[in-house]
Amino acid sequence: MRDATLLPPQEDELPQLWQKPAYDVLVACLQDLRVQPRVWNAHVSRAEILKQQAAATAAHDRREIISFLSTIIKSSLAWLDSDDEREVIWEEASKRMSERCGRTAMGEITRCWPFEDPDYGAFSLAVREPPLTGDSLGLKTWGSSYALARLLYEFTAAGPLAHLFVPGALSTPDEVLELGSGTGLLGLAAACVWKASVVLTDLPTITPNLAHNASLNRDIVEARSGRVEVAPLTWGSSSEEDTNERFQQLNGYQLIIVADPLYDDDHPTLLASAIDEQLALNPDARVLVMVPQRDEITKGLLGTLRDELARRQSPLLCLEESMVDGQDDWGEDDDDNDDGKDRVGFWWGVFGRE
Repeated sequence: MRDATLLPPQEDELPQLWQKPAYDVLVACLQDLRVQPRVWNAHVSRAEILKQQAAATAAHDRREIISFLSTIIKSSLAWLDSDDEREVIWEEASKRMSERCGRTAMGEITRCWPFEDPDYGAFSLAVREPPLTGDSLGLKTWGSSYALARLLYEFTAAGPLAHLFVPGALSTPDEVLELGSGTGLLGLAAACVWKASVVLTDLPTITPNLAHNASLNRDIVEARSGRVEVAPLTWGSSSEEDTNERFQQLNGYQLIIVADPLYDDDHPTLLASAIDEQLALNPDARVLVMVPQRDEITKGLLGTLRDELARRQSPLLCLEESMVDGQDDWGEDDDDNDDGKDRVGFWWGVFGRE
C-alpha cells in the first residue's frame, strides 16, 4: 500500500509540504502560479486582459498563494534529493512572491507587443525589461512608446511624414535616428513599419539591454526589410565613452523620433540641443515627438521643449500636433480593474526647420 504522504495533490490544490511533494510536482505548481506581465492590446480592454491572465491562479485565494510561497521559502525542503533541486524551488517561489509585489519588485521579464500593418499583415516584437533597480527608467517600456509605434503607419501613409517616404525622393532618410530609445520598442517598430534603417540610441548604461532587444528581433525586422543598429548617445556630452563617434558629424539625419523623453528640468534643453545637432538643416527634415501629459509638470516640460526648439539658430517649429488617448503603464498587481486611473493623453508633434 502506498504511503499517503507520497500521494500527489488533487487538481486545483496547492501541494502541502507535510506531504513531501516531489520536485517535479513543486516545479509544475510554481510555474502554474506565474504572474505574466500585463500587455496592451488595441481591441481588448485592460480589464479583460487581466481576467484572462488571472485564470491560471483563479482557483486560489491571493492570501492562500502568498502563504504557500512563504512556507516554501522558509522550508528546508529536506526530502528533496539534492541542493540543486532545493535551490530551484526556493528561487521559483521567490520569483512568484516578487511578481505579486508589483512591477518594481519583479525580476527580468520579456513582453510581446502586437502590431497591425495594413499592407503586410500583423507582427509582434519581443522586448526584454531587466529588473527595475536604481536609475532604471530606460529599462522599462513606457506606454507612449507603444502608442506612438502603433501610429507610425498613419504618419507616412498620408500624414506629416509622407514626403520623406516617396520612392526616389531626395529627402528620403538613409537612416532614422531614435533618441532615448529605452528598451527599443518604438525604433524596432519603425524599422518594421517603415522598412527603414533605424539607429537606436540611449545612455551607455542602457545600450546593452537595447542591443539585446535589437538582436532578439533582428530576424523579424529584416524579414520586413528593416535594419537596426545600436549606439550610445548622451545628450549634452561629446565624450567618446558616452557618445559614439558617428554622432560627431552633425546634422546628418532627415528624421528623428523620440517618445516620453522628459523627466527632469534639464531634459528639454538637453533634448533640444541633441535634436538640433543631429537633424539635417534642410526644410524637409522632421522630428516626431510624443510626450504624455500626465500632470502639470509634464505639461510644463513640453512647453519648455517647444520654447527651446524655437530658439535654436535654425529654429524648429511645430508643424502639426494632436492628442491620442492611451494607457500610461500598468501599476501594481492589486490594481485589477479598468478604472481609468492609468489613462492619459499622449501629445504628439511633428517639428521642422523654419
